[in-house]
Amino acid sequence: MTDVNQPDVTTLGRADSWAGVRVVVAGFGTSGAAAVDNLLHLGASVHAVADSMSPRLAERAELLEVLGARIDVGEGATAALPADADLLVVSPGFRPDSAVVAAARERGIPVWGEVELAWRLRDPERPAPWLCVTGTNGKTTTVQMLDSILRAAGLRSVAAGNVGLPLTEAVMDPEPYDVIAVELSSFQLHYTDSMSAESAVVLNVAEDHLDWYAGPSGMDDYARDKGRIYENVQRACVYNLADPATERLVREADVVEGARAIGFTLGTPAAGMLGVVEDILVDRAFIEERATSAAELCTLADLASPAPHFVANALAAAALARAHGISQAAVRDGLRSFRPDGHRIAVVAEHDGVTWVDDSKATNPHAAASSLSAFEPVVWVAGGLAKGASFDDLVRGAGGRLRAAVLIGRDRAVIAEALSRHAPDVPVIEVETPETGAVGELDLMRRVVAAAAGAAQPGDTVLLAPGCASMDQFTDYAARGDAFTAAVRDHVSG
Repeated sequence: MTDVNQPDVTTLGRADSWAGVRVVVAGFGTSGAAAVDNLLHLGASVHAVADSMSPRLAERAELLEVLGARIDVGEGATAALPADADLLVVSPGFRPDSAVVAAARERGIPVWGEVELAWRLRDPERPAPWLCVTGTNGKTTTVQMLDSILRAAGLRSVAAGNVGLPLTEAVMDPEPYDVIAVELSSFQLHYTDSMSAESAVVLNVAEDHLDWYAGPSGMDDYARDKGRIYENVQRACVYNLADPATERLVREADVVEGARAIGFTLGTPAAGMLGVVEDILVDRAFIEERATSAAELCTLADLASPAPHFVANALAAAALARAHGISQAAVRDGLRSFRPDGHRIAVVAEHDGVTWVDDSKATNPHAAASSLSAFEPVVWVAGGLAKGASFDDLVRGAGGRLRAAVLIGRDRAVIAEALSRHAPDVPVIEVETPETGAVGELDLMRRVVAAAAGAAQPGDTVLLAPGCASMDQFTDYAARGDAFTAAVRDHVSG
């Protein structure tokens, strides 16, 4: 029986009393723990559940218990939803068909992600606008570029969401931010309903996470979740002219009246777009004379890399910033000072005419293809967990750039077969090693680097752009990149 005195959780915000509201938080990684902490602060009764425990989670669980949360961890902890739950806040890793989510839907209990919770907890008097970024690839770089631009303009900004600070922490900060640069994954967007970004961009849509989006409609479901970022946009829906799927998502979105569609392109932009003229990034969208003129934002030399996907990210970040009213000078200064995180097209060494590049963050075929487009000829180091993705389109497009391919990991055969079909003349070297535990990460990469060095010629680039996730043989993509970097430095030092 429903408690008639119980408040309707769907109406609750930051200024309301959450006393007596029983919230189940499924998963308490970084975003889940932030949700637990802030719900407790608001007075809710919080029950956090997770199926497994790591040393880091054990430490976090102990802290959350001290703060007042009830914690259940272990096999089956998320198999059922507690009977007294009023709200389920679910971490992004939980698929829509997971037991706890299905139980909530069946019982009519609201299911929110941490992003949805954060949107509802914004300061009603000073609700910082959100500039939101999603896409298969380039999200983190674009959000960090955007944050750099906003800071260059003198604003109190933060990168939050799928990168940086959890959104609930950002919105609950005692000193409100002026603006928040928000990275959102498709998983996070799936559990988001009421968000109304000031402006948003979908950078690209390509095969990824088809293990999460299972079934014949998987790609459509994935794209649909990406497109949710455009719903209720207030000022600008930014899309990629080179990826028609992003423009289609804009056309399908229900936006606030007056919101504009703004394209970006690596070519010469039409009016209403941003693009590149010779070596200059220009704006023909946010100037009065856009029908006949373009405003210079920065030059290619101002950017940390001239790689096409890096330039595209810069244009997307600039578009969101310009939609927020940021000056040309601040866009230039923010992009000029920005340096990407490690393992993103990072030059490790140049030795005997060969350049060694670490792009371990390229964890799907689309990202690897973008990376490959920046170099020629290439000895390509690839492989790992393919997550159900195909490499045929990548090899068809990039096969002519390849000197050789050095393949590792559980799904290396998927890449080898694509090479055999579409680039049969490219030599393939498979480094066959057992998975994690049987060989050290550095030892594995030393074998990879030796194989790549044997195939490379002066003028070549050896590029680690795996196109796959790393967890079959490495702790994560950063550990994979670190091992590659260390092995390369060992190699060049003799």
